[in-house]
Amino acid sequence: MYELVENAKRLLRGGAALALAFLLCAGPMAGAAEVIPGGADPSARMLIPVGHTVGIKLFSRGVLVVKLSDGGTPAKECGLKTGDVIVKCGGVTVSSTEQFQSLLQKGGETVTNLQVRRGSENMTLSVEPEQNEQGTYSIGAWIRDSMAGIGTMTYYDPATGAFGALGHGITDTDTALLMPFASGSILPSTVKAVKKGAAGEAGELRGDFDLTTDLGSLNANTANGIFGSLPGDTETWQSGVALPVASAGEVKEGPATILSNVEGDTVQSYDVEILKVLPDAADSRNMVISVTDPDLIAATGGIVQGMSGSPILQNGKLVGAVTHVLLNDPTKGYGIFIENMLSAAN
Repeated sequence: MYELVENAKRLLRGGAALALAFLLCAGPMAGAAEVIPGGADPSARMLIPVGHTVGIKLFSRGVLVVKLSDGGTPAKECGLKTGDVIVKCGGVTVSSTEQFQSLLQKGGETVTNLQVRRGSENMTLSVEPEQNEQGTYSIGAWIRDSMAGIGTMTYYDPATGAFGALGHGITDTDTALLMPFASGSILPSTVKAVKKGAAGEAGELRGDFDLTTDLGSLNANTANGIFGSLPGDTETWQSGVALPVASAGEVKEGPATILSNVEGDTVQSYDVEILKVLPDAADSRNMVISVTDPDLIAATGGIVQGMSGSPILQNGKLVGAVTHVLLNDPTKGYGIFIENMLSAAN
């Protein structure tokens, strides 16, 4: 049986907005590298902190296996596993779920080779599709080829047109694995409503994004953020005030602010406290932060899904971005060093 789980392209075609749990899905990150090629002082780089929500659409490289059907199936018999990425079917590059289904129908019950990527390993599996009760040839795998959602842009580089957002990667909602990246873009977005966070339940920003207009293109989905480029005349916030970039060693416990768009089209500054700095953290949890601003707590309950990527400012510098919320206390969460985001962007 061939089945499709949450094919985001149906949502994209229909004009719906899906607020995915980007905020809670950061994966492990590699060790930090130099921020500026040649080892230059990262504070020499000037970036515009943004804090505005954007719609995000991402298409995978190949199709991701998110679930195997129960019972004995061709997928299980050939050794296919959840988390595998099918990149070729019968020697043909797979670009979408619909195309993969078409290739299976064309081949019928003929044994077909699947080229699969499992982590860093490439392998070839031989599968023999079966015809289901509807007369469709299938292998018994649920697959996904795209995702859509809302997140927050962290910075814009006026010197290069590059941007970074989220502070962690976009991961599949079923497997928690980083979505294999083929292409994507960001879209204009406004916040229409907020589901407030509470102990044990993450809140979320609920908004719309314009699926007919791409603000800019994505070029990477990494464990430390998503990155891309923008035309020079896209948005007024590109003309904001650029701030120096702080190195990880400059981030201190104490007062700070974040920029977030939690209502309509407006970005506001909110007070937070950096409670603890975790320079050796092996993921995007480099800072423990606490929301202290009564206006933000009243509006959202603290940190909610969709705020992921909100820039963190301290002592006149861009120091990082919000990445996670603590489920037992939505006023607290984590942030990533901007240095680590820029390392991933490079």
